[in-house]
Formats: sequence, structure tokens, C-alpha cells
Amino acid sequence: MNSSAKMNVAIQANFKNANVLIIDDNLDHGTIMKDSMARCLPEVKPILINTEEEALAYLDQCSREEWALPKLILLDLYLPNRQNGWRLLEQIKAMPAAIGKIPVVLLSQSSDKSDIQEAYQRGCSSYMVKPRLLTDWLQQFQSLRTYWWETVTLPKIDYSLF
Repeated sequence: MNSSAKMNVAIQANFKNANVLIIDDNLDHGTIMKDSMARCLPEVKPILINTEEEALAYLDQCSREEWALPKLILLDLYLPNRQNGWRLLEQIKAMPAAIGKIPVVLLSQSSDKSDIQEAYQRGCSSYMVKPRLLTDWLQQFQSLRTYWWETVTLPKIDYSLF
């Protein structure tokens, strides 16, 4: 199998049963992200959650139904404040391996260097500054597609019967 065929197999595996968990308390941003995903990542099902508590409940449910695990988590840092975002990131990373290994992309309107540095120290996989214009959201989600689905190989979810 040549390298191009191997890459296509990896890309297809990334898209298989692909869900993205979006955790954002700003309903407008959530809607924009879902719409941007529909245009840039139609193969991926977005799941929008608005609170820290809902996110933890959803991930707990996913741990019992492993086929529903998201392949990527988009987490708003200010949920509604930084402490909520940091706490949720730490809780996700502390979950059992199947969930704790899911890449988390931290989203924020903040481009403050200390927020970015702390995000990586706390275990996020990427940090994205939220755009202000709709066209910029679309460009950002096209970049998200290129990187997370067409370039990297996402973690394979190991299903267990017990």
C-alpha cells in the first residue's frame, strides 16, 4: 500500500462515526460553530452542550456507550468564567483513558499569552482564539478540518464489552 493510500485510510478512519463535542455557554457561538461545521465538516456530527454540568453528564453517558464518544472536544475557556473552563478541562483529562485521551481544543476570545500558556500546561491539545466575523469562523473550521481530520490520526477508541 503506497503512502497516499495509507493516508486515505487514516482520513477515512478519522471520519468514521465522528462526533465533536462543543461545550460553549454562548448560544450564538454554539450556533455559529454548528453551522460552520455543517459547511466545513458535513461528515461530522456536532453535539452542543452549554454547561459544565451537562458536559460531565454527557461524557459520563459516553463512557457507558463507548461508540458515542466524541473524536474531538471544543471547549470554551470562559464557561462562564475561566475557573469553570479550567476545572472542566482538568476533569476531562482525569477521566478514564477512552475519554481522557480525546483531544481538547480550547476556544476563547482571549489571546492573552498567559491564558494560552496555562491552557497547554493544563493539557489542552490546541488553543484557538474565537474569530469575530462569520467568514473567519468558516476559515477556522476549514483549518480545523484540514488539521484534525485530514492531517493527524485521531486516537482509536477501544471498545470493551465489560
